[in-house]
Amino acid sequence: MSNSYASASNFPSTDPTPIFEHFRGSYGTDLLTAAVAHFNVFGLLAGQPMSLKELQRELKIEERPAVVLTTALRAMGLVTIDVSDRLRLTSIAAEHLVPGGSFDVSDYVGLAATSPGVLEMVARLKTNQPADVSGDGDAAFIFRQGIKSAMDQTNLARHFTLALAGRAKNVAPVLAERLPMDGVTQFLDVGGGTGIYSIALLQKYPNLRATVLDRAEVLKVAAEMAASYGVAERLQLLEGDMFTASFPTDCEAILLSNILHDWDVPQCHQLVERCAEVLPVGGRLLIHDVFLNDELDGPLPIALYSAALFSLTEGRAYSQAEYRGWLTNAGLATGEMIPTLIHCGVLAGTK
Repeated sequence: MSNSYASASNFPSTDPTPIFEHFRGSYGTDLLTAAVAHFNVFGLLAGQPMSLKELQRELKIEERPAVVLTTALRAMGLVTIDVSDRLRLTSIAAEHLVPGGSFDVSDYVGLAATSPGVLEMVARLKTNQPADVSGDGDAAFIFRQGIKSAMDQTNLARHFTLALAGRAKNVAPVLAERLPMDGVTQFLDVGGGTGIYSIALLQKYPNLRATVLDRAEVLKVAAEMAASYGVAERLQLLEGDMFTASFPTDCEAILLSNILHDWDVPQCHQLVERCAEVLPVGGRLLIHDVFLNDELDGPLPIALYSAALFSLTEGRAYSQAEYRGWLTNAGLATGEMIPTLIHCGVLAGTK
């Protein structure tokens, strides 16, 4: 008997979003302590407001870590942007986090300065490189030519793929319910992992066929899932690297679900353009992801998730404005974002 993602009875009866917020909350501690005890961000900004580029130079870090750090501090209400686009301290930070102030608590925050999580965050901010989660010199969740990936090792790939599916299995039925797919007969899921989003859409739309593109070890799990949920005959598995593989040219819709946040801006441009090139006129590129505010000042749960992504991948969370810019540059017209679950939503670009 096959399972079903598409029926309302298989939606989660409770919203698991708070669990993810609590789980990612530790990144707030790590970033705040790093800013206070390792980078003296508040002392620097107390001296004079700075542009992001100026702060980067003072901290000796690259743009991606600077954006992750300042987005979190802005979301915490500790740093703001003035009319000249300069970072400056808010009242609470000026009173309580500037070293030597009458009500300074920075030494208290600094008690965590040597904790493993803080030291790891400092290393990530300084190097702009993802952590070696596997313990064997591998990047955990990403793979492209030139990167040694744990996702190419059978046991690790299976573990990470199934772990990432924990969130997806909650979100997939909501995506399938809310995303209009009428008129789409062929669908490409780039970096689709277990195929769980494709499975939900296949069950919702009986005339739909889908292709999941991913690495060989990951597709072994997808094959099991497709069989378990009774859609194997309509789900093709295509082994390949999303940066170099030839994409099918007969798909009216392409899904990038929680993919772009794994990559830095140049790679995001590349992936969006590769997808746009193979879409037919009227075809849609569907970006399913989390979204920072366009001003890059929160929301705090997404800013902390961005820190998690930064630590484990080559990416971070992006704003709707950033995604819309990439879609527009690729010749796609953007519509309204459709919320799904656990801070996620779908933004479509139509060719």
